[in-house]
Amino acid sequence: RGYILRRLMRRAIRAMRLLGVEGATFPELFAASRDAMKSAYPEVETDWARISKYAFAEEQTFLRTLTAGSSILDDALGATRGDGRSALAGAEAFLLHDTYGFPIELTLEIAEEAGLSVDRSAFDELMKAQRDRAKADAKSKKRALADHSAYREFRALGETEFVGYTELETQSRVLGILVDGISVDRASEGQLAEVILAETTLYAESGGQSADKGLIVGPGFELEVLDVQKPVPGLVSHMVQVTSGEVAVDAAATTVVDASNRRGATQAHSGTHVVHAAIHQVLGKSAHQSGSFNKAGYLRLDFTWSEALSPETRSEIEEISNNAVRDNLAVTTRVLPIAEAKALGAMALFGEKYGDTVRMVDIGGPWSRELCGGTHVASSAEIGLINIVGEQSVGASNRRIESLVGMEAFRELAAERAIVSTLTSSLKTPREQLPQRIAELAASLKAAEKKIAAFEARALLERVPALAASAARAGGVSFVSDN
Repeated sequence: RGYILRRLMRRAIRAMRLLGVEGATFPELFAASRDAMKSAYPEVETDWARISKYAFAEEQTFLRTLTAGSSILDDALGATRGDGRSALAGAEAFLLHDTYGFPIELTLEIAEEAGLSVDRSAFDELMKAQRDRAKADAKSKKRALADHSAYREFRALGETEFVGYTELETQSRVLGILVDGISVDRASEGQLAEVILAETTLYAESGGQSADKGLIVGPGFELEVLDVQKPVPGLVSHMVQVTSGEVAVDAAATTVVDASNRRGATQAHSGTHVVHAAIHQVLGKSAHQSGSFNKAGYLRLDFTWSEALSPETRSEIEEISNNAVRDNLAVTTRVLPIAEAKALGAMALFGEKYGDTVRMVDIGGPWSRELCGGTHVASSAEIGLINIVGEQSVGASNRRIESLVGMEAFRELAAERAIVSTLTSSLKTPREQLPQRIAELAASLKAAEKKIAAFEARALLERVPALAASAARAGGVSFVSDN
């Protein structure tokens, strides 16, 4: 939906450029649309501040793209005609898209207006190659899962039951084994394999939470769990390395979750909910989550917002988050119909697919209420500490907050404390005066560098007469040699 809206806005922006309007027009155009539509869609007016903010920012961004890309495209189209070709090379269209953010749809339109076409097949091949590289990079630390057809017979046996919300170990049975994507009846020591179980306590990567680490053990075998995924809905696949013995289909097995890693993951996931609620409290409900990732000791939260957060705002979000930790808010989960959850105000997040029945996680009651299938702490105090270490842009109207959680947050603060202690000792300056002292030293260093540069320049000039006097002549030309 966002992609289509962005295309519509960009077409309108370019249409205004073709009419001779060089500057921004959305403040006038969007206001007219609002007035025409508000009777049928009241939220267009009630949510005008947020809608207009994002629209105006999109126009400014795309106007810059148009300025940079149009001149390059015009040159490329001119060269195409000059060479007697009827189609712009796919590589040139891809360069515009990949380097300058120039949409292929716009390149096609402009080329058509110029009486040319675009080698779309070559462009699509380059785009596919780029996507393939990105997928390979994203999965570089994972083993490739088998083709989906390999899972059909296992999924037909029923869903994998996840019992890891309350247990870290469970008895289960091996339903299937895949090696190199092929179903086999056993896997031996040293082999990499996928193992399908009837039940598991190992959390499969989903909802922004990384997969559990752990073991699968049974009579005469031990498997190290490298990754846990859901290759098809309802089925959990465990990527394992057979560290000892041999595992066979229908063998009894026990899943064992790495308790320390799980604890860190639950801290980070609950911390993500807390930071999200803090963002709402500071920035308002329009700053809603658009993506997340959390693992033991770390959380990353993307949210819709069009400008950088000030240091004061960032500190306020961090303080509210840690106050929630200090207040030891109750964390509760309920499974209920989705209509009831939404009536209670639960947030359904960024394009997630939900069934008729959902799991709702509350932290401090309605203060943080989200639909979520991840694992969580029992109370907010168990999160430990939230230390926001980064905030940056991740695209048009999207920001990202990164934070360390629990012991990782403590270790980071301890490392910073050690650095401050070293500086106070070396500079013989109290901690509260360090910023001023460092600024003074930097200014002194800069002034010293200027003096040195001036001295070297003066020394060089003073050498010029002597060098000129020592000049030799050869072939009617005077020259100075350093030999």
